[in-house]
Amino acid sequence: MPLTLGLTGMDAATEIAIKAAFADANTRLGKQWSLVPDSQAEYVIVDMDSMYGPMSWLRLHAAGKTVIGLTSAPRTQADFLLPQPVDSEGVAALLQELAAATGESLDLVAVDIPMSTRADTPSPAGMTPAPVPQDPLPGEVVDQDEEASDPDQPAVPAPSAVAPPVNVAPPEPVPLVDEGPDSLLGWLTSPRLKGRVRLAHGDVPLLIDADARTYHGPALLKPLADHFQRKVEDADLETIDAAAWAAASAAAGDAQPLNRLVWFGALVSGGGKLAGGFPPDTRFQMLKWPQTEREYPKHFRIATVMMKGPATVVDIAQASGVPEPDVTDFVNANLATGFADIERPPEPEPDATRSSGLFGRLRGR
Repeated sequence: MPLTLGLTGMDAATEIAIKAAFADANTRLGKQWSLVPDSQAEYVIVDMDSMYGPMSWLRLHAAGKTVIGLTSAPRTQADFLLPQPVDSEGVAALLQELAAATGESLDLVAVDIPMSTRADTPSPAGMTPAPVPQDPLPGEVVDQDEEASDPDQPAVPAPSAVAPPVNVAPPEPVPLVDEGPDSLLGWLTSPRLKGRVRLAHGDVPLLIDADARTYHGPALLKPLADHFQRKVEDADLETIDAAAWAAASAAAGDAQPLNRLVWFGALVSGGGKLAGGFPPDTRFQMLKWPQTEREYPKHFRIATVMMKGPATVVDIAQASGVPEPDVTDFVNANLATGFADIERPPEPEPDATRSSGLFGRLRGR
């Protein structure tokens, strides 16, 4: 049986790194593997940490492919796991494991690989930045109540029932009427916030570059929850000069998109109550695969249900097996960032029987 591997659902830098690691590993395994397009491959690597990785997994799973999940989490919904960041040793171990599943045994041989051809692994791409060395892996800090309700494999509806992402531009984020002008979320979604500032209160450093729409802080989001639970005055947002910013941002961590912070703020600020003043029978829909964070494993199930079509919070909770307050918080977060919207009545079809222009007016007489 030919051993074929494909790649999909990842950015260009990640794909380049995997291909380089594969070339190294495959050489040491006697070149028994072939890298082919994912449609022709028996095994396909998918970046589960990227925005569209989970949807690629669903598509490939429905097509009968064996999927390898590339992730920095300790486990994956896919059939096999390739740890992130990628190196040739990890890829070699994976190729050996896959070959063993088909009854073949591949042994590593010593091969001198020039340094110029070795893989330089980029930082993981996707909505969730990789943990910095001093942080625990996201999977190690999952709340006990979440872990208890999240068995080894999450309950995901049949892939064939899941609609592909809607290929439309997201609308303007739905305004959150209860965010409050003096909350951090209120500042983040207001034109009042300008330039580079440091949030003075709290034990967890947070630097915000409002003009660049980025922030510097921990790789995990939950440590930032306290910032959204208290009042933020003008004096709490310290403007700092370029030299101080350079030093503080280097210590605080890599730049991350400010939209991620808005997402988290909307998630934790609602307290399980629907924002925006929407009645309980409002039906919500996903416009594209949303941002999912590895700190919240239940969100994958909620998003999968919502990708099927418009539904109320109660219906989403019942279909996903996730409590209504968690569904509500997730809906709030994705409304605030434009990934979700309320169901809107379709635009009326133009009357085909009425014609415009001179001849139409003449016929109408």
